[in-house]
Amino acid sequence: MKIKLLCAVLALIFIASGSAKLAGLEFELQAFERWGYPLGFMYFIGVIEVLGGVALLLPRLSALAGGCLALMMIGAVATHVIHAEWPMFVVASLILIFSAMRAWLGRSEICALIGRRAP
Repeated sequence: MKIKLLCAVLALIFIASGSAKLAGLEFELQAFERWGYPLGFMYFIGVIEVLGGVALLLPRLSALAGGCLALMMIGAVATHVIHAEWPMFVVASLILIFSAMRAWLGRSEICALIGRRAP
């Protein structure tokens, strides 16, 4: 039950964040411009976030999605450090930790998906 709640909260966060990017909301446009990232990258990240958020809701894929999203969040954390955006650094770090936690809790599921034995 706890894993389902974790997945649901993370899915809500990623779907909302990705949707804001895909909708081209002004605050997202300003952020990517401020960071010096191209507009196309914003849309790419938006697609990854929405697809990852949906995958978090699919029991068979949720652990793998958590791991992939955690890897993506390393870039978000680094961006916030580089630009000294400390409140957003904290938020991104927490999302990274919870995404990685989902992957870790489902590591045997990930191994089964890729055809390897669980450690």
